Amino acid sequence: MERLICVIIGYAFGLFQTGYLYGKTQNIDIRKYGSGNAGTTNALRTLGWKAGLITFLGDAFKCIFAVVTVHLIFGKSHPEMIPVLAMYAGIGAVLGHNYPFYMKFKGGKGIAATAGLIASTVNIWMVLICLVVFVGVVALTRYVSLGSLIVVLVYLAEIVIFGQMGGFGVSQGQCYEIYALAGVLVVSAFYKHKENIKRLLSGTENKLSVAKK
Repeated sequence: MERLICVIIGYAFGLFQTGYLYGKTQNIDIRKYGSGNAGTTNALRTLGWKAGLITFLGDAFKCIFAVVTVHLIFGKSHPEMIPVLAMYAGIGAVLGHNYPFYMKFKGGKGIAATAGLIASTVNIWMVLICLVVFVGVVALTRYVSLGSLIVVLVYLAEIVIFGQMGGFGVSQGQCYEIYALAGVLVVSAFYKHKENIKRLLSGTENKLSVAKK
């Protein structure tokens, strides 16, 4: 039951569509421009750096807030389960971001929300590694999609290594559960980027560009 509650909490926070709401302040529906996506990259391309930064921070922090809420609710009653419950909250936030019911389930691709989960559930060195990998890949290739896909794979590897080293402080069974949830995030990211993957393979993927706003 706790797991389901955490998914619902995450989903509720994930429904806050930063890019879409910011676009509305500019009198546009961001989903009708660029890639048709409500996430950070499309906000960046459509509305500029300010919109991109606000969208990324808003979408990342909604996942962080979901994890913090889970800590506040279950921290005392289920302290031994917090790493697992935090992952369920993260899954929920990504689902809410990707599939908001009030937007006909047309949201973003979940990378910024996943970044919030990374920031809230692993240690600082893992966060820095993910950041360096993402920035490095995008700087070298200018493909945000490629950087996003590589960083979720790095995150999965970090989770498994950290868990096997006893970093989560949970049972082996719960470690496996955390690994599986991290794997779900990877599958979700690849599924949401399936068109980007096709374009990457064909050499037609759009490179990073910023609207002049």
